Amino acid sequence: MEDRDKLELVATLKLSSNDEMYRLVDFLNRTLKRHKLIFGLTKKGEQMTFAVYET
Repeated sequence: MEDRDKLELVATLKLSSNDEMYRLVDFLNRTLKRHKLIFGLTKKGEQMTFAVYET
């Protein structure tokens, strides 16, 4: 993988579990892709971690 293909973690935020967050992450990824931002969401138990990456 080349340097330009790497993701750089910008920020994370821990939240209570909410199934609507997946819709928000999908919306942000489609909307802000051209600004070289990618959003991620992981769920562990009742806690979710929202992450922002720069490409």
